[in-house]
Amino acid sequence: MTNTDTADVEATARQVHDLAEAGSELVRVTVNTPAAAAAVPEIVERLGDAGLDVPIVGDFHYNGHVLLRDFPECARALAKYRINPGNVGIGQRDDRNFQTIVGIARDNGKPVRIGVNWGSLDQALVTRLMDENAARAEPKDARGVILEAMVRSALDSVAVAESCGLPENAVILSAKVSQVQDLIDVYRELSRRTDCPLHLGLTEAGMGRRGTVRSAAALAVLLQEGIGDTIRVSLTPEPGGDRAEEVRVARDILQSLDLRRFAPAVTACPGCGRTTSTLFQEMAADIDAYLERQMPVWKSRYPGVEDLRVAVMGCVVNGPGESKHADIGISLPGTGEEPKAPVYVDSRLMTTLKGESIVAEFTAIVDDYVKRRFAGNRLD
Repeated sequence: MTNTDTADVEATARQVHDLAEAGSELVRVTVNTPAAAAAVPEIVERLGDAGLDVPIVGDFHYNGHVLLRDFPECARALAKYRINPGNVGIGQRDDRNFQTIVGIARDNGKPVRIGVNWGSLDQALVTRLMDENAARAEPKDARGVILEAMVRSALDSVAVAESCGLPENAVILSAKVSQVQDLIDVYRELSRRTDCPLHLGLTEAGMGRRGTVRSAAALAVLLQEGIGDTIRVSLTPEPGGDRAEEVRVARDILQSLDLRRFAPAVTACPGCGRTTSTLFQEMAADIDAYLERQMPVWKSRYPGVEDLRVAVMGCVVNGPGESKHADIGISLPGTGEEPKAPVYVDSRLMTTLKGESIVAEFTAIVDDYVKRRFAGNRLD
């Protein structure tokens, strides 16, 4: 999701471009004011002119029914609408605001993501479920009631959307919480009770390492169980930080589970007392950076290159074996020895590199391997 002012067409289009270049396959923008709604068609047009067809999702709260009604070009330009039933009126005396949004989506052939958030649940629903729970012979704890309220809110919203003519497969559900076990439990229950596509994400995951680990811990469990159709990693960036980091983390989660492949995988050992030299660490970093730089070129020229497996190992204990398991592997002999690095290609020893140009020679071998192995997959 972008964090620019959507009314700033240039800044928002630039950030969408950066997110798409990082690998985002959907980008959500805030649509909260008339100026933001008016800007959406131009943002989409600019992206199209730049050759980017990444779908743009509009994030609506409170006034989405007004903005979509008053700015029909915005409604047409967006690929999907995201709404929160807790703040558009559903569950209250009438559901007209929610129905207006759903009706516009139906008329424009757009899907809707109904995003229930534990921080903005319909309090009337929560109160009713709390009262029902208190009357049980064996009541649930408060956590259980809140999670049930989230599931019930999502399913009730689907029923209203379908009554307005939106097909079930055009409704995507999400239930955002900020605790790992809560997320796992609520999505397991949603998956059991609906066939709607599910969007996964631990909301307010936090910053840096902690946010990354918490997101991976939650999403990996669900994805491994076959739950989830789209994902988002919600990281708080450093001031002025790179918004695309959450995209890279999401891709790494999918690739680590072998659900998707985005880039060559680099296996590198952590180092130990046999590798006090930093040479193999520098090699691993340099080779990883080389592969990342090459991917924008390779992915268009050599389809399938994302399946490439590379190993960069530090000593003779596991190095040769790991190198043989990779498509291409290089292994140093360890500490205090003259740098001699055997290179294995398709499990066979190809050569042994020596001297100060090991990295440059190895990347040249990788480049040649990519051209030979994946050239037959070219589409042009």
